[in-house]
Amino acid sequence: MTQFIKKFHRDESGAVTVDWVVLTAAVVALAAGIVAVLVDGSAGVSAGTEAFMTDFEF
Repeated sequence: MTQFIKKFHRDESGAVTVDWVVLTAAVVALAAGIVAVLVDGSAGVSAGTEAFMTDFEF
């Protein structure tokens, strides 16, 4: 049993998977933050465009 535990402790075959999971989670969080910023910005531009077009007279 101790041999199995020592061998399991030395095995690093799953370490790359953990790295990719952490990296993917960071990319998803960054993308969510960017989307949140862009939605707020586009709402302001849209409101300004609507106000301009409403007040515009031919």
